[in-house]
Amino acid sequence: MVKIRLKRMGAKKAPFYRIVVADARQPRDGKVLAEVGIYDPTKNPAELRVDADACKEWISKGAQPTDTVRALLKKSGI
Repeated sequence: MVKIRLKRMGAKKAPFYRIVVADARQPRDGKVLAEVGIYDPTKNPAELRVDADACKEWISKGAQPTDTVRALLKKSGI
């Protein structure tokens, strides 16, 4: 199963995340199929950039967003 999920990046206690498409069996920071956005909660306000076309394409192919990513996509209007 393919998931759209967050990949943690950044330093200790200063995380930012990439929104990625990955096989569900891969580890959190493992091999990814595509990067479709970024989310930086440390900035004020939080930065969220998403490639809407790529997300819609992966969802149409059957990729399932995680609960957190689903909320972020809803916030960005996808």
